[in-house]
Amino acid sequence: YPYFKVSFGFYKSFLDILTQEYNIVRYQHERKRYFNMKKIVLTGGGTAGHVTPNIALIPGLKEASYEISYIGSYRGMEKELIEAEHIPYYGISSGKLRRYLDLKNLSDPFKVIKGFGQSLRLLRKLKPDIVFSKGGFVSVPVVLAAKFRKIPVIIHESDITPGLANKIAIPAAKKVCCNFSETLKYLPRDKAVLTGSPIRQELLSGNPEYARSYCHFNSKKPVLLVIGGSSGSKAINDAVRAKLPALLKEFQIIHLCGKGNLDDSQAKTAGYAQFEYVSQQLKDMFALADVVISRAGANAICELLALRKPNILIPLPAAASRGDQILNAKSFEKQGFSFVLEEENLTADTLCSAVRTVSANQTGYKKAMRKSGQMDSIETILQLIEKELAH
Repeated sequence: YPYFKVSFGFYKSFLDILTQEYNIVRYQHERKRYFNMKKIVLTGGGTAGHVTPNIALIPGLKEASYEISYIGSYRGMEKELIEAEHIPYYGISSGKLRRYLDLKNLSDPFKVIKGFGQSLRLLRKLKPDIVFSKGGFVSVPVVLAAKFRKIPVIIHESDITPGLANKIAIPAAKKVCCNFSETLKYLPRDKAVLTGSPIRQELLSGNPEYARSYCHFNSKKPVLLVIGGSSGSKAINDAVRAKLPALLKEFQIIHLCGKGNLDDSQAKTAGYAQFEYVSQQLKDMFALADVVISRAGANAICELLALRKPNILIPLPAAASRGDQILNAKSFEKQGFSFVLEEENLTADTLCSAVRTVSANQTGYKKAMRKSGQMDSIETILQLIEKELAH
């Protein structure tokens, strides 16, 4: 018993010493991490394409010990997406910038001015070392406020030609990142940097069997994934559903149709799984898909390229946009990455024909995408941020 008491006391003392040393090391590490922590504000919103590249940067920023905050609109889709990442979110007033006549053009400039004042106060409170903007109308007052407070700004332009928000923001930016080499001629030479688009790394780790089970599919037929954008596309939805019986003879179909666009009459159709929107399951659906039908937003098509997914791009028509998706799609078609079907030519029959063409030539599309030399965009942008802070 005395021997046991002495031994137990020795080991207890030894463990106490180890615990004390561990706590000292942990404290020193946390103290060092705290005092070395840099602060960054991310901004951008309006569509998923203005948010997901920012989300893709978050893990790398955290690993580099950045304290991250996000400024977006009060109720934009960016709020839900960013809060799901457990990042502090601050909403500001924002007005849409339009190229066309609209009565809201009279009131929205005042919303932008209000957003500018709110951004000034937030930046004074958050004290970021740098601001990274993905564009969208909500980013304009944030970027201008950062310029006013002499905080360096880096912005990212996804499309081949800069959007109106980024055109306003470019003079306030230190650097302008872009996706396409064609974009460089539209940007100031001393600011332009070809980085590609940050891709969410979790998309690369999807499990096809999870998606197969989730959609109640079998392994006998290939899978067609249809994505009409974050709010869906009536033209694409109608074309797919009009040819559904014919397509289902050859494919199983995952249809992401947008909020409010579910077709209740097809709810029990075997081999057809429709969803308004998915989040965590998207990576698995991509992994399962053999062919993808998609709009031609820059971030969406860069994700398809990274995943090496043969695809049919149906860009927004020029009448419904500034024509950026058409340019994006033509660039990918020229490089052999995509089959392009413009909405003016979209019918149930042309869509069905395009699906069969791409399905029959999957090897060629994948080969072209493997040769693309796609950049490590996240690392390139993180290095650019570090370089700018070192100045």
